[in-house]
Amino acid sequence: MNVIFTLLVFLAVAVFGTLSFADADPNRPTDRVAVDLGVSEAQFKGCFLPVHPEPNKYPTGVQQRQNKAILLPCLQQANPSITNDMLDRVMDKYRPEGAFRQ
Repeated sequence: MNVIFTLLVFLAVAVFGTLSFADADPNRPTDRVAVDLGVSEAQFKGCFLPVHPEPNKYPTGVQQRQNKAILLPCLQQANPSITNDMLDRVMDKYRPEGAFRQ
């Protein structure tokens, strides 16, 4: 039983340790991003879960559009007044390396 539990914990760490989650990113102040977007932090984190941020912080234009196609509609369900430009401004504001759009 302990061997199975240990194996499951190891697999969980191996799998989830390689994924990028908003709440595991020390450079993304999800609480402040959420306030600026007019959504709860839980809503922002939930919408961000399926997004695949670029590990080197410089995504291609295609990758940015794909991520935004996931993030924006989800956030708009929580706050319909969120626009594409608003999302860009807020995300750029809290991006440690500054604005980056192609």
